[in-house]
Amino acid sequence: MSEVALHDIADEFDDDVEPVLPYWRQAREPLACLIFLAPLLAIYEFGVLWHGSGEGSIRNGADFWMRTWLQGAGVDAIVLPILVVGVLLAWHRWGEYQWRISRETLIGMFAESLLFAVVLLFVAQLQDMAFQCWFPGEVSIRQMTPGERPLLAFGSELGPRLISYVGAGVYEEVMFRLALLPVVLIGLRLIFRMPKGWSAVMAVFLTSLVFSVAHYVGPAGEAFSLFSFTFRATAGCFFATVYLLRGFGITVGCHALYDVLVGLLTASL
Repeated sequence: MSEVALHDIADEFDDDVEPVLPYWRQAREPLACLIFLAPLLAIYEFGVLWHGSGEGSIRNGADFWMRTWLQGAGVDAIVLPILVVGVLLAWHRWGEYQWRISRETLIGMFAESLLFAVVLLFVAQLQDMAFQCWFPGEVSIRQMTPGERPLLAFGSELGPRLISYVGAGVYEEVMFRLALLPVVLIGLRLIFRMPKGWSAVMAVFLTSLVFSVAHYVGPAGEAFSLFSFTFRATAGCFFATVYLLRGFGITVGCHALYDVLVGLLTASL
């Protein structure tokens, strides 16, 4: 068989398999991430509009900070969700990815997000048991009100709280993982000449500390406790690792589902 014939057969084989990329690769692509998080972004933005944006707004801290920075730069705060969409589309175009996503990929991304959220719930319970044994005087999950539990926003009604949790999953991941983590990672490699592996580990650690500290900053910041600080730093490492290994979309889904699951599980407590 000639080389040309073999090449034609290879092309036909590629045409057959190209529409369905390997799931593990396609789930990381920016377009898949955008389509996956679009419903979460819409739920949060419309939920905030429905409940009002004045006093008592259910906007989460990362969302508020980024909108404030945009306003300080002379940009209307309403541009933020458009900016998120634009960055993902530009990233997809720049990376020359395919402009098609399979339904199976989106289903798989949801399944992965739910799995990781359940794993993080298990980690939270393990830490709670450890604190009960090692720091019996420290506040733990069982002693907190629903609004004070790690990674949960404040709010008196379940509906607005759930909307706020969804927004935290989107905008905290935009701020700390999509924006901050790559900047720190690149800075460690360029400035400190760290090897790729060590720079990734340090970037995960440093951005996770920033993620945890951010919950105690500003007039709406919470009172510091060792338990919540430790758990948020641990969760930050978890989210950052998921981001590096499985991409932005699954990280957003994991964060949002974790917050929603804890909100539902603790609503009656």
